[in-house]
Amino acid sequence: MTHRILIVEDQPDICKLIRMTLEFGDFEIHEAHDGETGLNMARAIKPTVMLLDVMMPGLLDGYQVCSRIKADPELSKIRVVMLTARGQVTDIAAGEAAGADAYLVKPFSPLELIERVESIAAEAA
Repeated sequence: MTHRILIVEDQPDICKLIRMTLEFGDFEIHEAHDGETGLNMARAIKPTVMLLDVMMPGLLDGYQVCSRIKADPELSKIRVVMLTARGQVTDIAAGEAAGADAYLVKPFSPLELIERVESIAAEAA
């Protein structure tokens, strides 16, 4: 079963690394580069897993996007993985408060990323 993955990341190099890491799995990969676009794409494609940066340009940061997804009955089943450089205890707590299903801190291991995404996608199926 192919799982839809939505990467919401404003840094092109990191986005490319994530895409290259996940291309070996059975995933249909989509990208957005700011919070508003990510939220709109989530509504349109209903991904299984959303990899969501915290600090992005625009009106919505990752925590706000996550909160809105989890508050929307049509989107709340999307599994959200915060993937961010913000790794303080308060940052992780903010991710949990927003409803994130997992929290990975940059720099991340590509192996850890693929294992986490595969595990979360399997749980969602």
